[in-house]
Amino acid sequence: MRHAAELFAAVLLVATPLGAQEEPVSTQVDPLPAAAEEAQRQLRQTFTNLQFEDFGPSPVRGPIYQAIAGGRVLYFAPESGHLLFAAVYDRNGVNVTALAQDASARKRLGAIDPKQALVIGPAGARQVIEFTDTDCPYCQALERFWTAKAAEGKPVQRLVYFVTGIHPEAAAKAEHIMCSPDREAAFAAIYAGDRPATLLRCAAGAAKIAADARTVKAMGVAGTPTLFVEGKLISGFQQAELEAFVARQGKEDHARP
Repeated sequence: MRHAAELFAAVLLVATPLGAQEEPVSTQVDPLPAAAEEAQRQLRQTFTNLQFEDFGPSPVRGPIYQAIAGGRVLYFAPESGHLLFAAVYDRNGVNVTALAQDASARKRLGAIDPKQALVIGPAGARQVIEFTDTDCPYCQALERFWTAKAAEGKPVQRLVYFVTGIHPEAAAKAEHIMCSPDREAAFAAIYAGDRPATLLRCAAGAAKIAADARTVKAMGVAGTPTLFVEGKLISGFQQAELEAFVARQGKEDHARP
């Protein structure tokens, strides 16, 4: 993996050193040293399905290391001080960054207690773990997506955990949902933009918000929505991926006797 990362960083990535300004780019084309010539030959020989128009030095120097922050895989080159947000592919076209991210997600799923979740959706439906913020517009768009799929007869069961450290009213609104007689209806109303004159408060709701905060920290969730679907991490409202999941589950359900 390290070899592939270094190779792609040299060819496909442009980054700026942390805390530094970009250096002027020379218009003079110098001949490549022997090591670079060999790297270019190896690149073209290994990735024969790609056409490369240019090849040259990268601002990234030295070894590259893999790190995970907030569930996202990134790469760090300490010698030149570069942080790389990239997808690394091996010679077979496999996205090894995605594989590492999914493996990390499955490992961190052990920090989740399903008993602490707010369950939305019918029993027996395929489950999705969802970290959400009441005031996140993308979370609200995700809610509309799930509502539309349920109306099409394709519901999922969501295990919901609230992220309350981003927007100032998120904790109070989440507690209101948990203290409501019909939590699912209250969730739908809040995510549709409803702002009750009085937000409900209760000990059970406050305990849920505190427990969720601990889970969010343990999971390293840094943005919303964050979902775990079939053991795979999905950051943000990635509609195409969710459409594929719903369609795939529908086919599997239909195939069952």
